[in-house]
Order: sequence, then structure tokens, then C-alpha cells
Amino acid sequence: MQKKAVVVGALGVIGRYIVERLVAEGDWQVIGLSRRPEKNGPRYRHISVDLLDLDDVAVKLEGLRDVSHVFYAAFQAGTGNAAGYASVIAPNRDMLVNSVTAIAGASKKLQRVVLVTGTKYYGTHLGPLKTPMRETDPRHMPPDFYFDQIDWLTAFQRGKAWSWTELRPQTLCGFAPGTAMSIMPAIAVYATISKELGLPLRFPGKPGAYGTIYQVTDSSHFASAALWAATEKRAANQAYNITNGDYFRWRNVWPRIAQVFDMKVGELQTISLTQQMADKAEMWAAMTKKYRLKKFDFGQLVAWPFADYVFGSDWDVMSDVTKSRQHGFHEVVDSEAMFERLLTRFRKERIVP
Repeated sequence: MQKKAVVVGALGVIGRYIVERLVAEGDWQVIGLSRRPEKNGPRYRHISVDLLDLDDVAVKLEGLRDVSHVFYAAFQAGTGNAAGYASVIAPNRDMLVNSVTAIAGASKKLQRVVLVTGTKYYGTHLGPLKTPMRETDPRHMPPDFYFDQIDWLTAFQRGKAWSWTELRPQTLCGFAPGTAMSIMPAIAVYATISKELGLPLRFPGKPGAYGTIYQVTDSSHFASAALWAATEKRAANQAYNITNGDYFRWRNVWPRIAQVFDMKVGELQTISLTQQMADKAEMWAAMTKKYRLKKFDFGQLVAWPFADYVFGSDWDVMSDVTKSRQHGFHEVVDSEAMFERLLTRFRKERIVP
């Protein structure tokens, strides 16, 4: 039976991979939503819509009458400080409210809404916390728009035939042109700029972050988890941690990353990538021409504040994925091998030299 999915945030580092996975399955019709336009494809239709504009939402989404599944992966970033977190609560909540309300109202065939949140639900951005993080752990002190999203979705779904599933990944590893919220392009661009300057590959984060336990989520792996979450009966109205299923320390991964770029590992040097990369756009343009790279706007290629956050986390970050395994999702990814595979692909595809 054909299933029809709407992927909200279809061009992001999560949504793009979910779209690709669903289309590859063969028995899904997929509709992608984002503000940016995109070409249609086999079993894929794209709708450019501003989810904060109710008139635009009403016009663009009223025809979605036979949608069976919604994958919500849209995201509007803040500044990273306390005021920044508070300022993005309203838009991130409202985009979810506007899109799901419209789709649920239009389609009587809706079965499942998969909501993507993350481990900031536990307060991983605030400092040391209880590990491993479990889905039943208490919330941290707000603000956190994940709370607002899941609270609204839970209340809105109550009494209805369809269900929701919440997925909490950690540090996505993939690539989506025009969307910088992934650690992979940050590592790749930082490494190749260092190499171009004749420097070794130095870990740019805090000394403590180099040796603490960390985890990531391969975007392709996450797409598989999202497909499972959409179709697994046991996942109805449940939250799940989704990571690669292993842990690592950057000090052990760093030599393998350096090897991908034919570089030596240097001594750790803590810097603000946001500050140090602020003047590198012209250099990157020259490198793009020199090495015949694909042309990307430097400002959209990497989110340096996100990289500073990841490399500055000098406390253990560990999710417990027992619940997802008990409920049927058993796939795992070797994170060290993933770094090598994805960074090698970045070079082969001429995203970096």
C-alpha cells in the first residue's frame, strides 16, 4: 500500500536524508516542505512555504488530504545564549503548530507524526549532567523549545486516532547544501583550511572536551530510525534517544580524521572557530577556484558557533538507547568509521579539497 509522507524541513541535515530514505523505499509518496524552493522528482513533490505565515500555510497545505505520516524536522536557530534560546521558542513552536494543525485538518488518513527534537531536552548544552541520559529523565530548567513542541503535540493529539513519536538525536553528521547544522562540514572545512595554511590538524576545542565521552548520530542512520518510528506500533506516543549506538573520545578519533586529509595531528589549541573563521570567506573562495570545488557560500557551508559548542562540551555526553532497541530498532553505526567514510566522501564529491 502506498504511504504518503510530508517531511517538514525537507532540505535540512535531517529532512533531506529522510526524504532520500523514503523515496528509496519505493512504496512512499513524499512531499517536502521548506521555505527554499527545490525541484520535484520521482515520487517527490516539493512545496515552498513559510510556516510562520498562516495565510501561506492555508493556501499551500489545504490539498494534503491523503497524508498518512508527518516527519517534522524544521528548525530555526537562535544565538546560543539564554536570550537566544528564549527568542526561538515561539517560531519553533508555531512552525510545528501551523504545519501539523493544517495537515491533520486536511487528512483523515493521518497515522503518525514523528517529531525530531534532540538531547538538549536533557540540558546537554548547559553543562555536566546525569549520564547515560534516559527518556524518563526529568527536564532541566527552561527555556527549551523542545518542551513547548512536545507538550503542544501531546495535547493536540489527545483523543485523536493518529499518534506521535519523538526522536532525540545527538550532533547530526551529514551534509545538506545551504544548511550548516552538522559537525561534518565544520571538521572538513577547518581541516582543509588548516592544511592550506601549512598547519597540522589541531583539536580546536577545550582540553577537557578532547578526552571526555561523546556521541554522534549519522544522518542516514537517523533516517532509518525515523522510518522505523513512523511504522512501529510500539513507538506510538513514545520518545526515543537515537544515536549511532556507541561512544568515543575526540582524542582517539582525531588521528583518523587527520589521516583522511593526509595531515599530521598537532598539539591541542583552544580557539573560537567563530572568531578565527570570520575572515576566511575570501580564502575559501580562492580554494574553491584552485581545487575546482563545488561552489557554496562560505557563510552557509558551516555553522561555526555550533562547532564551538560541540568542541567545547567538556563533560560526558551519553544517551541510553536501550528503549529503542527493546522496541525494535537495532541498527548501529561505528562512529570512527563513519567519520572516515563521510569525510572521504566530502573530498570525493569536491565539497572540500
